[in-house]
Amino acid sequence: MASGAWLRQTGCVDMTHMDSSALWASVLWGGIGGGYLVYGWRQKSAIPFAGGAAMTLACFLPALWMSLASVAIMLAVWWLLKRGY
Repeated sequence: MASGAWLRQTGCVDMTHMDSSALWASVLWGGIGGGYLVYGWRQKSAIPFAGGAAMTLACFLPALWMSLASVAIMLAVWWLLKRGY
């Protein structure tokens, strides 16, 4: 079995057939996640750091799930910061 066929069957990201919208979504959410990660690191705050790490790792998911996970993580971080954590 070829490696590309194995990736499609396992549900992992297949980099050989990636379209431009998935690439731009990955760059966008990875940049926002990286910003949260650096902000949490420099401020020594665990909540933005964990949110940034999760958003950065979400870039390896398919585009729809990556976008939904990133939006959910951003809302969760905002809600936790609003509550004073």
